[in-house]
Order: sequence, then C-alpha cells, then structure tokens
Amino acid sequence: MGELEKALEHIGRRFDPSKASAARTDFLYRLALLAHRHFAGKLQVLPSAWPVDARWLSVWYTPGVSAVSRAVRDDQDASFDLTGRGSRVAIATDSTRVLGDGDCTPPGGMGVMEGKALLMKILGGFDAVPLCIDDRDAEGRPVPSRMIEAVAALEPSFGAINLEDISQPACYSVLSALQRRLSIPVWHDDAQGTACVTLAGLLNALEVTGRKLDSAKIVLLGSGASNSTTARLLLSAGMDPSLLRIFDSGGPLCASRAGRYEGEGWEWHRQLCRITGSGSFGSPAEALSGADVLVAASRPGPGTVPRDWVSGMSKEAIVFSLANPVPEIYPDEALAAGAAVAATGRGDFPNQVNNALAFPGVLKGALLVRARGISDGMAVEAARALAAHAGSGGLSRHRILPEIDDRGVAPAVASAVAMKAVDEGLARRPMDAGGVESVTRRDVEAVQEACLALVASGSLGPVPGEMVDEALRLALEEAGQDSFQG
Repeated sequence: MGELEKALEHIGRRFDPSKASAARTDFLYRLALLAHRHFAGKLQVLPSAWPVDARWLSVWYTPGVSAVSRAVRDDQDASFDLTGRGSRVAIATDSTRVLGDGDCTPPGGMGVMEGKALLMKILGGFDAVPLCIDDRDAEGRPVPSRMIEAVAALEPSFGAINLEDISQPACYSVLSALQRRLSIPVWHDDAQGTACVTLAGLLNALEVTGRKLDSAKIVLLGSGASNSTTARLLLSAGMDPSLLRIFDSGGPLCASRAGRYEGEGWEWHRQLCRITGSGSFGSPAEALSGADVLVAASRPGPGTVPRDWVSGMSKEAIVFSLANPVPEIYPDEALAAGAAVAATGRGDFPNQVNNALAFPGVLKGALLVRARGISDGMAVEAARALAAHAGSGGLSRHRILPEIDDRGVAPAVASAVAMKAVDEGLARRPMDAGGVESVTRRDVEAVQEACLALVASGSLGPVPGEMVDEALRLALEEAGQDSFQG
C-alpha cells in the first residue's frame, strides 16, 4: 500500500463516514497544493522523433522540413500525416466555471486543464495542450465571441477541440458556433463527457435493479451543462420524454417557464420545457414520489437532497448525486433512505461517475478516423460501450462503472465511437473496429512504458512520502485529531 492509500485509510479509521469525507477532501486539497508546487504542474513536452543530433536536425528542421511545409500547403489534409496535428487536442477554457469553484480568472483553470491533458495522454495515448483564454472585456466580463474567434483560429494546429469549464449560457453558444464553423470535432467535456458516463452508469444501474430505460421515471435535479446534455442523451437512447422531469433552482422546466431560457444558447432548454413531463409537478419532492431515478447535478451538499426525498422514491431506487466536491446527498445516506444504487462524482466512494471514463476514448476514436465532429449518436454509442465493458467485469450495485484506470475502457469506447462516425458519414479515414481498438491499446501502452522509463532514469519521480505526511498532519490538526504515525 502506497503512502497516499495509507493516509486515506488512516482518515477513514479516525472519523465517522460524513466527517471522514470532509477530512479526506481537506487532505487532498493540501496535498494537491504541495505536490503541484513540487512538480511545477503536471506536464512537459518531449520529442516524438529520434535521433536529434546535428545531422538529423537537417531532416527534422532545416532544410528538410521545408518539404513538409510545401506538402501541407498543397494538401491541407497532409497536416494530419506529416505533423502531430492528428493526435493533438486543444483543451480550451475561459475558466468562468471551474469545477465547483466558479469563476477562477483565466489562469485559474490551468490546473484542471493540465489534469485533463495528463489523462488524455495516460488513458488515451494522445497529446493535449491546455489553453486558458482571456476573453474578458474591460469590466472583466467574458465575451463569448472572443472565445469563439480564439479557438477557431487554432484549428490548423489540432485534430480536435475539447471545451472545458465555461459558464452558462456561453458554454452552449460557444460549442454550437464552433461545431458549425470548424471541420474538426469540438467536444464540451463538462456537458457531453459527463452525460456520456452518466448514461452508461444509468444503463447498468437500471439493469441491476431490473428496469428498462424506456419505462423508467427519471428526475434530473439541476439543468446545467451536464444534466441538460444527459437529458438529450437519455432521449436519444430511447427514454420516454413524458417520464423525464427536470428542475432548476426556480422550479420545473415546463411550458410556462420557457421564458426563463430566452436568448442565444438556451435553445435546448426551451425545447426541454416543451417536451418533458416536468410540468405535472410543483417541486422536486413531488416529482420524486414514486420515481425510479434521481440524477442530481446541482448545488453541492450535504443536504441539497434530503433523505425523505429518497425514501419517497420507488423501491430499489437509483440515486446519482454528482456535485463536487461534496455530493448533494452522501451515498451512505441515500442507501440508508432506501436507495439500491448510489453514485457520486468522487473517487473515494463506489460508483464514481467520472468523465475521464469517456473523453479519452471518445476523442481517440474521433481522431483515429479523422471525424468531422462528434454527434449525439457517437456519444450514446460510447456510453453503451462503456456500460458493456463494465458489465464484462461483472455488475453489482456497488460496481456499475469501471475504475478510472481500467486500461480496457479507452480501446472499447474509441472503437464504438469510430464505428458510429463511419456509419454516420463523419469519418474522413474509415477504419475497422479491431484496428481502432488495437491502435488505441498500443498507444496507451507506449505512454505507460515511456513514463516507466522516465521513472527508471530518475527524471520522473513520485511525490515524496514526507509530503503526504505533511498534508495529512495539517488536515488532522484542522480536524482536531492526532498526527499520522504511518
């Protein structure tokens, strides 16, 4: 057991479940600051060509590289073959809605963007560049058109764009504008990635509780980027819209409240007001009475979802409380109130709904077939592939999704996404399913081997054990407990 695992286990022994969660969060915050300062971030750039000496520089640089420039000038698609563009993603944000912290100023999102880039490399086997874009006016207000222009100008350098941590409604208008304008995939991970994994988890939760999607009564608490997109994928996957109930902070999304969502970017929310069954209910508690599923992606708890809401649901209910860092209701509370399956966005509880289970494979599949975009159909197929992969390892109420470091996830998801892109005519370079899976697996393994080689050389090292001890000591002192003894 490593130092981090021992520290987390130590916290678990010292506190009851609700206090342990808060103490773990405090510990992880402190360790994150210490570790990020130690490594000065999480990324570095290394060459993919070798050797690099005086003679070979005449091939990699001048004069040889002139041939590459001329070839791309004459055939733009050659950039995907002759440069790293085809395996490189831009992660773009204006940092106006970073995790649960809100507006963190343009550079404040870099830690999250580097984290995404790290996961894309480790789990998907492709490169990603974090880009924190300042799109503010003189008064500090974000201007979506500036974000659109900045990202659009970067298209020649990348094979896909991953949007991240952009506030509403700009996240919708920026996404739709770039999808219309660019000829490469533009993916909003907070929306499509989280929705994809939520759908996968729900498919398996419905299976283990003996339900079908087309007859399940589902309540979505919160109508932000993730839940509004979850609604779209649920309907695309076959859910009956009359059985879907959605609530924001002002009440149900229904015909009488469509005016709340006037203006650019809110088109899908206005449609949800027209097509769902939300209008029959005056409150979330009323809508949850007899409901089969609750997906909460709203205000961090605890207490946002009271126990009696869960106890009023149907027998063997399913509760996803996805707010971070503190879920709307802790899993143990949901289970004690009668839920059969509970999931959160946290990794220290079972059934973590983590979009890292989706975006490495989705983007890898899109890159490999050089897709022009990522459709809802591709996202639904990704969810089904993720659910099937989890099922291959055995489903239970405490295991409806794979672990985040499951190396079989990205190849399975990438293959499903690529095949759907081919079916929908979005692939510039069709491949067969086996080829996509094989290349993805090869690339992920190559990254793992390269990292191990760096560790063996001493140029990449683990977090020092004393740093873990220091973070734990501070966290336990804050909580009034004794220090860590190992």
